[in-house]
Amino acid sequence: MVNLIERSFGEIMRDEMVVRDEIAAYVADEPKTIPEIARHLGSPEHEVMIWVMAMWKYGTLRDTGQPDKDGYYRYELNV
Repeated sequence: MVNLIERSFGEIMRDEMVVRDEIAAYVADEPKTIPEIARHLGSPEHEVMIWVMAMWKYGTLRDTGQPDKDGYYRYELNV
């Protein structure tokens, strides 16, 4: 049985300061989807979505504009 403990939004956002450099480094060479980033970090997709959207909001990341075959957008550095 898997024990899933939901973290608060505040806890998730506090970790954004730690993972944003790792996310930026991971997407630097090639745009990645939320599930790809989540697998790389070993974090739940819903938490990665919050971090990526914060990075998108503040201009660190941008989406490529086209979803993949599964409907996920890829995110890249906004340089």
